[in-house]
Amino acid sequence: MQARTVQEYIDELPTWSDGTHLPSAPMTSMQWFIWMLAAAGKFFEGFVVFMTGVALPLISTEFGISHAQNGIVSAASLFGILVGAVALGGLSDYFGRKRMFLAEMIIFCGFLAALTACNTFVLLVSCLFGLGLALGCDYPTAHMIISESTPSSGRGRLVLGAFTFQAVGALAGTGVGYLVLSFAPNLDAWRWMYGTALVPAIVVTVGRFFITESPNWLSARGDHARAEEAAKKLLLRRPQYPKEMQLALSKHNAAGRPTFGALFNRRNRRATILASVPWFIQDLGTYGIGIFTPTILATALGHSADHIRSTSDLIANDVLAAKGSALITSLLIVGILFAVLLSDKVGRIKLQVFGFIGCAAGLFVASLSTFASGASQVFLIFLGFMLFDFMTNLGPNAQTYLLAGEVFPTQIRGMGAGFAAAFAKIGAVATAFLFPILLAGIGTRMLLYGLVVTSLVGAWVTWQYRIETTGRSLDQIAADPDEEMGNLPQEVMPA
Repeated sequence: MQARTVQEYIDELPTWSDGTHLPSAPMTSMQWFIWMLAAAGKFFEGFVVFMTGVALPLISTEFGISHAQNGIVSAASLFGILVGAVALGGLSDYFGRKRMFLAEMIIFCGFLAALTACNTFVLLVSCLFGLGLALGCDYPTAHMIISESTPSSGRGRLVLGAFTFQAVGALAGTGVGYLVLSFAPNLDAWRWMYGTALVPAIVVTVGRFFITESPNWLSARGDHARAEEAAKKLLLRRPQYPKEMQLALSKHNAAGRPTFGALFNRRNRRATILASVPWFIQDLGTYGIGIFTPTILATALGHSADHIRSTSDLIANDVLAAKGSALITSLLIVGILFAVLLSDKVGRIKLQVFGFIGCAAGLFVASLSTFASGASQVFLIFLGFMLFDFMTNLGPNAQTYLLAGEVFPTQIRGMGAGFAAAFAKIGAVATAFLFPILLAGIGTRMLLYGLVVTSLVGAWVTWQYRIETTGRSLDQIAADPDEEMGNLPQEVMPA
């Protein structure tokens, strides 16, 4: 029997009795189970981070905090994501994808429970940071545990399909915030908002105990026996195929201890820039607009904080802003669905460039609202933000995440994807902290102009450092990341 890599076995196509091959490798129950658990992690990220926009006015009033402290609250979870992505996500290269996939959910549940009971500003910020720590670990780990366990031909659809649940979580976060405020219109409502995620998070944590370790990671470590055992569990089917396995360690992923410096050597530097810089740029807009959409809407609709005279006014304004935010955020889901359908056909790079340009257009349209009033102002704000949300999830928000988990060799994939996510969250943290200050200082118009410029820069950087991964197996990308750079491959690697 000829020895094959794990990915070649995953990509292998079954054959009918007349010799006809199926068009793609059917997913096993284990592969779908891994996918669902990874999708749940992305849901919690969108749910927690974007719910902060609805909860923030209540938190600000209860704790009596300033504009700067508002920024700290908004940035706490994002700073946690930054630290978690590089500190914990990179550990999956040492300890395995499954262990960190499980550890992140245990951390998430612990801090989520503590958040609902905290009674001081310091404890509040600490709990939000802890949640971010867990979510940061999930950025590289969830992507890798999907991409290293699924067929190359559908990798983009599957990874982005799971990523879609970040947008679903964002919509659910604003929707739950609205419902909680409707049934419990008091300052403590924000605790119930976060508490609604606790039971589902515990269920997901238990489920992660029962998945198999990534056989690709085990093979890259040189652990042939465990890799073969994990591959058999991953590819368990009825009827069974392949019936027998003889694994070969890919020469491009030879065993060895990964080092951080490998991200910046001549071989991987281009991948590091492509994975990190555009993601940083897109996070400037995505998190700034996403978190503070309720605040911007409340101000634009004539319900700024200066007009609030009582707690009931505050809650009424928050409910109104949550409604508008939920409508706008729904375009995130539409955008990511288009990304799922097109990423394996059009290509990651083209969609990312097109998406950045579309984001700039949407933000520019929203900026025009500052010259209008009444119904025209509301129309321009909604049109601009909805276009932005659609284009960011069609392009940079989806494709940066997808590319970061594909362009690095298996040995340093966790470290590389973790670094990219952490670097991106520097932009998210800066935006979340500075956004309320800048909003009050320079106004909405200049803030949006700045984000228009950064979006166009993101399109340029993507094209300048492009590495197209669409349709190529992880083995092929590891062998030659610059092969067919900027062009779609002619065919998927045969099994």
